[in-house]
Amino acid sequence: MKVAVVGATGLVGRKMLQVLEERNFPVTELIPVASERSVGKEITFKGKNYKVMGMRDAINMKPQLAIFSAGGDTSLEWAPQFAAAGITVVDNSSAWRMDPTKKLVIPEINANTLTKEDKIIANPNCSTIQMLVTLAPLHKKYGIKRVVVSTYQSVTGSGLKGINQLEGEREGREVKKAYAHPIDRNCLPHCDSFTDNGYTKEEMKLVNETCKILNDDTIKVTATAVRVPVMGGHSESVNIEFKQDYDLDELRDLLAHSEGIIVQDDPAQNLYPMAITANEKDEVFVGRLRRDFSQPNSLNLWVVSDNLRKGAATNAVQIAEYLYKHDLL
Repeated sequence: MKVAVVGATGLVGRKMLQVLEERNFPVTELIPVASERSVGKEITFKGKNYKVMGMRDAINMKPQLAIFSAGGDTSLEWAPQFAAAGITVVDNSSAWRMDPTKKLVIPEINANTLTKEDKIIANPNCSTIQMLVTLAPLHKKYGIKRVVVSTYQSVTGSGLKGINQLEGEREGREVKKAYAHPIDRNCLPHCDSFTDNGYTKEEMKLVNETCKILNDDTIKVTATAVRVPVMGGHSESVNIEFKQDYDLDELRDLLAHSEGIIVQDDPAQNLYPMAITANEKDEVFVGRLRRDFSQPNSLNLWVVSDNLRKGAATNAVQIAEYLYKHDLL
C-alpha cells in the first residue's frame, strides 16, 4: 500500500512514521510530504530513505491513504484535492472536526460508522481523545449528564516551538516563544487562542467534540485547559455527573476491561497515572477513582495519555488499520 504522510518533518508527522513502523502497518511505499522548504530532504522509514516531496507530486503518485498533520489551513486547501483523486485522508488538524459531513473518529468508540464513501476522516483533539476513551464505556452504562474537566497539557502539544521554549528557559537560552509568558516553573491557563465567550479554542474543542463523538448533544461539558512545564503527556482531572448511580468497584472493573484503557488506581501504593510513565505508550491511563460527595451520582477521576501518540499519531494509525482491515480504502 502506498501511504502519504503529510507534514512528515513535523513533531506529530515524525511520530506518525514511528507508530506506522512500530505497528507494522502494511506500507509498501512511503510518500513523505512537507512544505516547499522541506522538499528534497530525506526521511528514513523501516531502514530505507525516502525523499520529501510536495503536495501535487504526492497526489500524482496515487497513494491509497494520506495521513495529514500539517495544520488546519493546509488541510482545508489540500485534503479535498487528495480526496478528489480517490485518496482517503485521515486528518489530524481541527479543520474538519466539526464539519457535519465528516466523521470524527476514535476507533474504540465509533470506527464502525466508517464507510468507503468517507474520503476525509477527522482525528479528534488530543485532550478529547483520552477523555472520551474513558467516558464512552461509562456513558453507555450509566448515562453522562455533565462533565467538568481541567487539563494539564504538555508543551509537546505546541510542537517543537513549545519544547524549545521550555528547554531554552531551563538552560537560560534566548528562544523564540511559543507562549505569551514563561512556561518553566509556571502554569498557563491558556491553550490555543481565546474566543469571544472567554473560553479558549482548546476548551471549546472538548465541549463540541465530546457531543459529536458520543452522538449525544444533551451532555453538558465545561473545561479549563492549562499548559504545564511537562513533556510526554497530557493529564486531566475529570468530574462526571451520571444520570444514574453507580457502584465504584463495578465502575472500576468496567474501565479495566474496556479497550485501550489501563487502570492504575492504588493510592496506598502511590499508584496513579502520571505523564512521565504514560510517555511513549499508546494506552489511556485512568486512576484516582473516587465518589464526588458534593453531588449525587458523581465521580472524580484522573486521566493521562501521551498526546503525541494516542492523542494524535496512534489514533490516526488505528483509524487507518480499521480502514485496511475492513477493506474501506
